[in-house]
Amino acid sequence: MRPLSRRSALLLGGLGLAGTVTGGTGLALTLASQRSVPTAGADLQYPSVLRSSDGSLNVQLEAGGTTLLLAGRQASALAYNKEIPGPTLRIRPGDVLKIRLINNLSEPTNLHMHGLHVSPQGNGDNPFIRVDPGTAFDYEYRLPRDHPPGVYWYHPHHHGGVADQVFAGLYGAIIVEDPEATNAGLERILLVSDTTLDPLGDIHPASPMERMLGREGELLLVNGQLNPQLTAPPGDTERWRVINACASRYLRLRLDGQYVRLIGTDSGRLPLPVDTDELFLAPGNRADILVETVTGESVLLAAPYDRGSVRGMAGPGGAAGVPPAAATPVALLRVSGARKTSGTAVPAASEALDLRLSGVAAHRQLTFGTQMGMGMMGFTLNGKRFEPTRTDITASADTVEEWTLLNDSPMEHPFHLHIWPMQVTEVNDRMVKGVRLQDVVNVPANGRVKVRVSFADFTGRSVYHCHILDHEDLGMMGVIEVR
Repeated sequence: MRPLSRRSALLLGGLGLAGTVTGGTGLALTLASQRSVPTAGADLQYPSVLRSSDGSLNVQLEAGGTTLLLAGRQASALAYNKEIPGPTLRIRPGDVLKIRLINNLSEPTNLHMHGLHVSPQGNGDNPFIRVDPGTAFDYEYRLPRDHPPGVYWYHPHHHGGVADQVFAGLYGAIIVEDPEATNAGLERILLVSDTTLDPLGDIHPASPMERMLGREGELLLVNGQLNPQLTAPPGDTERWRVINACASRYLRLRLDGQYVRLIGTDSGRLPLPVDTDELFLAPGNRADILVETVTGESVLLAAPYDRGSVRGMAGPGGAAGVPPAAATPVALLRVSGARKTSGTAVPAASEALDLRLSGVAAHRQLTFGTQMGMGMMGFTLNGKRFEPTRTDITASADTVEEWTLLNDSPMEHPFHLHIWPMQVTEVNDRMVKGVRLQDVVNVPANGRVKVRVSFADFTGRSVYHCHILDHEDLGMMGVIEVR
């Protein structure tokens, strides 16, 4: 990546994106280099695409076991429509999205439209729906006409089995199209996930220790492939939509030697592109970036990251608090041939409303914790494990609230609120400049983050939780009702 000017570095820090300094609430800024080029795999493949027309998209998704090529070998996994990732859904603001979910699994499942601002009621983005084996359910989502364009994703959300099902291959991308056509070159959808295969090619089940820590797979994949190859001509401007679809793994991605600009995170576009050298994506986070290609070979690397550990237990990197020693190659970009000239890819976006200018109807504090019971450590919010019949927060429609997310533990927790995006205002008592909307906000170990939430457009019951999916399954989730 191109070295940053001091102004660019200050701008990133001012937006609250310097995650290695502020505790990793968004995209981080570092300078790094990689001289060796690992052997690349096959050319990067992309999921099938299902695109809306005339204001609607009708989709059938079959969740079931299948045998397919995963990480370059035959594997038995779970998939939507027999492909990993599942089909990419491309829709527009104002569209009606209808999905028939067919459950061919041996256990219950359901569907979550991660990041979409849609109704949680009835057959909308309702996490309390249970689709039993051998049955089907018809979902319907109506996007507001002013829904933010961007990259979103879908995955199961039936409590107790979310981590297992995502880790085994149930996930896919959603693109909400820009209202205006763009003149970008190639657009790439990159779903980064991880999993572990046993010698027979089956998904390796997580041990109790792995569930408590938050499982990280031995294989780091892009679109189900191990270290795939991408090719491009020099001088092109490509648009990459990057999704962290890992169950627990944090990603610090860098692409040295290329010029990269960030244009959006989660559900929010930045007013102007920002030069960046590293993407910090907590589980569930997304990034919308422009890559201006430069002749040569560049490795997309996932740098080591220590997200901490439960007290007295070894962390993801081995010994507690010690990350892996080496970066992991994720993909190889080869840029060669005649130079191509491409213009600015994406028009500027208007800045979202700053919720710090709004009155606050309620101040709340959510504290992340742990709790032992029945020989297994559980995870709590405000001292309580998830109970679907209990409503933990009741909020008033069309009001703004300020939440303080307090993490007294030595492990980081990515906090996800369904339906209503959050504006990060403070990280560890440091003010965040600018407006940044996220639906997953990382809460540093022994730290605190303040967010503001506008409960606009929709009422109903939904959830908030840690997006280390094992922690969600072990109880770190609460219920919110807006009325």
